[in-house]
Amino acid sequence: MNDAKKKIINRLKTIKGHIAGIEKMIEEDKPCEDILLQIAAIKSSVHKVGIVIMEEHAMQCMVTDDDGNLVDKKQMENVIKTLLNYSK
Repeated sequence: MNDAKKKIINRLKTIKGHIAGIEKMIEEDKPCEDILLQIAAIKSSVHKVGIVIMEEHAMQCMVTDDDGNLVDKKQMENVIKTLLNYSK
């Protein structure tokens, strides 16, 4: 299993744990503000998983330009960095 896949799976497991925590909070009638704070954390975590997946996809797909020439790795990293900054 590659590092990106491990990172994604670990983040998803963390999200699962947060969801279980929210279920418990609801069962225990915790304040809505506390529950919503946890939901915001989950939303952020899901977004980060999407970013990691997008980054990996870009790294795998952006290896050649329109003429079939290999793209410079630094150039590709700059494009990915721009996409990631835009998506924040």
